[in-house]
Amino acid sequence: MGLTRSLLAALLCLSFTAAAQQRFITIASTTSTEQSGLFKHLLPVFEKKTGIQARVVALGTGQALDMGKRGDADVAFVHDQAAELKMVTEGFFVDRREVMYNDFVVVGPKSDPAHAKGRNVLAALKQISEAKAPFASRGDKSGTHAAELRLWKEARIDPQQGKGSWYRETGSGMGPTLNTASGMNAYAVTDRGTWLSFKNRGELAILVEGDQRLFNQYGVMLVNPAKHPHVKKAEGMAFIDWVTSPGGQKTIADYKIDGEQLFFPNARKASDVIVGKE
Repeated sequence: MGLTRSLLAALLCLSFTAAAQQRFITIASTTSTEQSGLFKHLLPVFEKKTGIQARVVALGTGQALDMGKRGDADVAFVHDQAAELKMVTEGFFVDRREVMYNDFVVVGPKSDPAHAKGRNVLAALKQISEAKAPFASRGDKSGTHAAELRLWKEARIDPQQGKGSWYRETGSGMGPTLNTASGMNAYAVTDRGTWLSFKNRGELAILVEGDQRLFNQYGVMLVNPAKHPHVKKAEGMAFIDWVTSPGGQKTIADYKIDGEQLFFPNARKASDVIVGKE
């Protein structure tokens, strides 16, 4: 009888353990948050706090948004504010909140053959274009790619005219694109977080930084359960609430590489954001 009770207790324990392990969410996010190492720092703290596992699918922001739009994720954690707000307006996501920011930088050969170095990113892109200096673009509809294209447009340059010669699209994430730039001794636009964690720099260095146009905002939002009833609303909102809470924000701020902070918390709800007046 005692053995039977012990066996029953063990089975119940296993059952409860299995049930606990099944509490997880899928986060569609960017390669920059993964390749910078942020999630390895952030998610164990969230899981310990809530008991909820977070499984990340790292893609370009455009693909991550599409994944959420299809209902293949519970939460999106991305960095293309215009695209995010558009999809909230269209009803694919709800409860968007700003989480953190860092900045983009232009990296390139230390010798700087295009004479691009400075604090004006538009002037730098003009120099690169005029010199027909090698430039590696992600070309993957990611948040970084979208930002890069906006900058070319502001500079009144169509980089596609240089496609196949000096302008190369990798169609891949930030890390592989930086590897390509390093191998080609080319210029590239990258988020600072991935750059700080990138080891294969070769002759590359930061050449352009500090321009306000290089500001890089990250947002988090829930896939709309009204469109996709299987979305784990409670667990997804638990993540959103935590990552924008004082504890989550401190965890983000605490992530550093060689003493340098990669992301800066600035949590705000969508209702606090005035579009166009960031």
